[in-house]
Amino acid sequence: MNSRKVDKRDQAISDIHLQATQDVIGLSFTYEERQLLHPGVQENLEKYQKSRDVIIPNNVSPALYFSPVLPGHTYSSKIKGNNYSGYLNLEIPSSDEKIAFLTVLEQASLIKSGKLTSKSLTKIYIDRIKQFDPKLRSVITLLDDYAIKQAIVADQEIESGNYKGYLHGIPYGAKDLLAFPNYPTTWGAIPFRNQMLDETSAVITRLYQAGAILLAKLSLGALAWGDVWFDGVTKSPWNFSEGSRGSSAGPGSATGAGLISFAIGSETRGSIVAPSTRCGVSGLRPTFGRVSRFGAMALSWSMDKLGPMCRSVEDCALVFHSIHGSDPKDLTAVQMPFGWDKDFDIQQIRLGYIHDEMQKERDYKGFDDASLSKFEELGIDVRPVNLPEFDAETISFILNCEAAASFDELTTSKKIDKMVRQGEKSWPNEFRKARFIPAVEYIKANRLRFILMQSMARLFQEVDVYISPTFGRSLLITNLTGHPAVVIPNGYKDNGLPNSITFTGDLYKDAETLFAARFLQINTKFHKLRPNLP
Repeated sequence: MNSRKVDKRDQAISDIHLQATQDVIGLSFTYEERQLLHPGVQENLEKYQKSRDVIIPNNVSPALYFSPVLPGHTYSSKIKGNNYSGYLNLEIPSSDEKIAFLTVLEQASLIKSGKLTSKSLTKIYIDRIKQFDPKLRSVITLLDDYAIKQAIVADQEIESGNYKGYLHGIPYGAKDLLAFPNYPTTWGAIPFRNQMLDETSAVITRLYQAGAILLAKLSLGALAWGDVWFDGVTKSPWNFSEGSRGSSAGPGSATGAGLISFAIGSETRGSIVAPSTRCGVSGLRPTFGRVSRFGAMALSWSMDKLGPMCRSVEDCALVFHSIHGSDPKDLTAVQMPFGWDKDFDIQQIRLGYIHDEMQKERDYKGFDDASLSKFEELGIDVRPVNLPEFDAETISFILNCEAAASFDELTTSKKIDKMVRQGEKSWPNEFRKARFIPAVEYIKANRLRFILMQSMARLFQEVDVYISPTFGRSLLITNLTGHPAVVIPNGYKDNGLPNSITFTGDLYKDAETLFAARFLQINTKFHKLRPNLP
């Protein structure tokens, strides 16, 4: 483990310091109590300084780790098997643009039948990236030479009868917090712009084994916040004057613009959900721990999740099928069965909606009301439920505290001053602010989090999946509790930007959550609309 020398100036603590500190954390100690505290606080400061002398790489996890599983609870899925929509008897579309916007299932059908080669599909996407990405700013690194070579290999394998499945020969993009050797892994931030990591993330490895082809490392808001990275703002393909939002900005933008077949994003507090919404794609935030995070930048060890962003929900299921599972290199990654059956009876899924959230007046409420009405129109019972009476914002600093610990060396070394965003609502300020969060408060917040987890477990005694507005209370709550969510487009606003609705499932009911979202999707078909790229 590396270490660095830090200038140790005289840091003698006085009673004035203790008085100021107790005011910052909202406590009050008497003068006598502070005198007793004084030697220990001074001793702790020296310990802190020694620990800061050690450089801890971002890929080193804490000895304690989070699990969403509650004692005494068992989890299972009602959906079994491996029954996707199957290979379709399609004719090759009349234009490259139409090919580019096909779903993975449709492209796989053409590749397997020999009507389309992986090489030609990859070239289509390379050309589209070169044509449209200068405005979209969704690609950080284009792996065109590498991808063409892999596509040629895929075509040879398929021609020789060594067909690996739906993802074989399909080009995709990965959020640039996933490590891949010989290419930069920038994390979207200036201090890491030239960073080269000599490891392959677990997700990229599993997609390689499935035959998928990594074509591009995609943009993310610097250190996974927002859509601003070191080379600008990633745009929504539906309105080039608007940002893609959320740190999985590049995966959302590139998928929505037809620059790749699908993408891998990550979410901590909304970074799959927000860009999926803004870019009109289908996004899956899996149950916490279902996808290994080995080789991925750590922001919040207890909240980070990796998931697919695609042009259809069934594509999300296909990709998730290939990337989920346990991993000895990630102690939070678990092995739980995942099945898919396109003919599953949706009546077997206990479906609900968040009553008070759906009733609130908000912009574009009509889209969500129409989505709910569609289920009723199709004879599907959707029962009202409500989220726990719990203010999740009071413990949201868990994320900031863990993020600050992940990048503490960046803060203490002052390298963080090179970040593009330096305002009040930016990582540099949040990292500094997190230094004033007492360890006791962080642990107490996680105890409250456990109470929230228990409350959510009681909610899911009533339903398997619930429907809610995308940006309501459920978003933060379920990112804290680890529940899966699927977001799909359910309308388009006057400014051209998509709206979305969210399906949230019980733990490890990713299949049921996906299936409920797919049911609405195939009965509304908003995902079939395409942006008019300038």
